[in-house]
Amino acid sequence: MKTWLTQILICPACLPLEKGLRLKADTQLNDDVLDGSLSCPECLNKYPIREGIAMVHPHLQTLKDSGSKYENSSVVSSYLWSHYCDLLNDPEGSSAYQDWAGLMHSGTGGCLDMGSAVGRFTFDMASRFDFALGIDDSVAFIRAARKLMTRRRIAVELIQEGILTRKETLTIPLHWQTQNVEFIVADAMALPFASGAFSALASLNMVDKLPLPLKHLQEAGRLAHREKAQFLLSDPFSWSEQSAEREHWLGGKSEGEFAGYGLDNIAGWLELPRANPGPGWNIEKKGHVWWKIRTHRNHYELIRSCYVKAFR
Repeated sequence: MKTWLTQILICPACLPLEKGLRLKADTQLNDDVLDGSLSCPECLNKYPIREGIAMVHPHLQTLKDSGSKYENSSVVSSYLWSHYCDLLNDPEGSSAYQDWAGLMHSGTGGCLDMGSAVGRFTFDMASRFDFALGIDDSVAFIRAARKLMTRRRIAVELIQEGILTRKETLTIPLHWQTQNVEFIVADAMALPFASGAFSALASLNMVDKLPLPLKHLQEAGRLAHREKAQFLLSDPFSWSEQSAEREHWLGGKSEGEFAGYGLDNIAGWLELPRANPGPGWNIEKKGHVWWKIRTHRNHYELIRSCYVKAFR
């Protein structure tokens, strides 16, 4: 974990109180803490840093015992292909991440990629902002993203068919910035950052996977600058009771506060004026991006991810 991150880190377990964390570095290489911990002087929680990965998540034990599919190596490889298929020169790939990046205006301050997975959007934002930060609750995803950040390359084993695989080496271009990039394990519904810490935020293909998606939107509002901020949310809105109880869905139902379609409901919620967590947003653009995930060489998942881009 890069030491400059401590300037904005807070304890996620103490929210809505914002208590800064104290860094103890056991092993450090230049500005990167490889092993150590972050501790909260208020609740005394400790968040470990292992192999450079800061685990600033309020429910660490639950996270470790979750058995999430996103920790599987095959899923990590699938997402690496999805994010970086253009660098692998795969004609079956999509331009989704370039399309999402093209919706963001360059600016000062930091950009937070909430649900960064293996990091493509975060890297794309590093050249557009003073710093770019990716968070995810998958340790395997963050490990892969940090490997690309520190080594600029990673081995990818793509399933061809059955147990047949194809090995590739994914190398990020020399002009991609990495010194102002970081990735940590965190909870998108209890983000460990001080209010107003970011001038840009993005939530890509995640809101329908959260048990409390409205809490995620509220956290995004808290972290964004009150003025001169931008927010991009894109999602297929595949609501499922495996991810969240129906009462918490932000669309896909005929009754309740969020009856109707997710994109329209979220856009309407963003526009509402409020004092906290920050003022309402202005809708700049709506649309969709075709996002593609590879399972094996004969099986691809094509997903229409609908987006709303907003500013304030």
